[in-house]
Amino acid sequence: MASKVPAAEHTLRILRYLASRQGPVTAMSVARDLDLPRSTTYHLLTVMKESGFVTHLPEERLYGLGVWAAELSSAFERQVPIARIGRPILESLVDQVGESGHLAVLHGREVFYVVEARARNRTSLVTDVGVRLPAHLTATGRAMLASLSAANVRALYPNRDAFVALDPTGGAWTPARLRGLLQQTRQRGHAVEEGDITPGLSSLALPVFDHLGLPAAALGITFPDQEADAGDRQHIVLALRKATKRLSMRLHAPPQSGIPDATRR
Repeated sequence: MASKVPAAEHTLRILRYLASRQGPVTAMSVARDLDLPRSTTYHLLTVMKESGFVTHLPEERLYGLGVWAAELSSAFERQVPIARIGRPILESLVDQVGESGHLAVLHGREVFYVVEARARNRTSLVTDVGVRLPAHLTATGRAMLASLSAANVRALYPNRDAFVALDPTGGAWTPARLRGLLQQTRQRGHAVEEGDITPGLSSLALPVFDHLGLPAAALGITFPDQEADAGDRQHIVLALRKATKRLSMRLHAPPQSGIPDATRR
C-alpha cells in the first residue's frame, strides 16, 4: 500500500540510508540507491540539513547524519539495555584494575555518561551519570571519534568555532590539531587523556562497537597520574580490551578489541 505521507516516508528512508553508510555520501547516491527523484532528494536533504538531522560538506558535495540524528542515537542508547548490559561489565573491569571507570556515548560533539563505577577508596569523578563533556577533551570521546570516518569527524568539527572556547591545556583547538590527536590515538590503539578534565587525573579508553562496526559507546578508566606507571597503564589497557570486546559482542557486534583505522572510510 502506498504511503499517504510520501514526504515523511522518504525522509525516514533517507535517514535509515545515511545511518547505514560508513561515512557521508553524495545526493546522487541517495537518489539512485533509494530510487528517488533528484529534485525530491535535494529538497528533503536541504530541509533535513536546516533542521540539524543532516550535515552538508559543500567542498566535497557530501551529506551525512547531523547533530540531531546523533541526539536520537544517544537518546536511544540511554533508554535501551546498553546501560544495563554495560554496568556489570564495567563493575567487573573496575574490580579488576582497582580504579574508577565509566561508560559513555557520543552525543554530537559531547560525551554523555550513562554508567559510572567507583573503585574502593577512590573519590568520585566528574564523569557521573548524566554529565556531558566536550568529546575531544575526554578519553572516551577521543576513542569514539578516532573510530569514525575522517568525513564524519570533519562534519562534527568543520572549523575552530566547533570547539569549546575554554581549553584547560592552554592551546587553541583546531580541526588540524584534532586530526593529529586522533591519528596518534589510532596508532597507539587506545585513547589517552591526561589532566584535560581534572588536573592530576588521567584516563584510558577504548570504543564499544555496534553491529555495523561503528562506535556505540566507550569504556574508560580514570586514575591518579602519579600512582600508575607504564606497567599499570598496560594492565588497564589489556583489561579494557577484554571488557570492550565483551560488551561489543553483547551488542551483537563483530568482536573488535581496539581502535580501527577509520581514516580510509
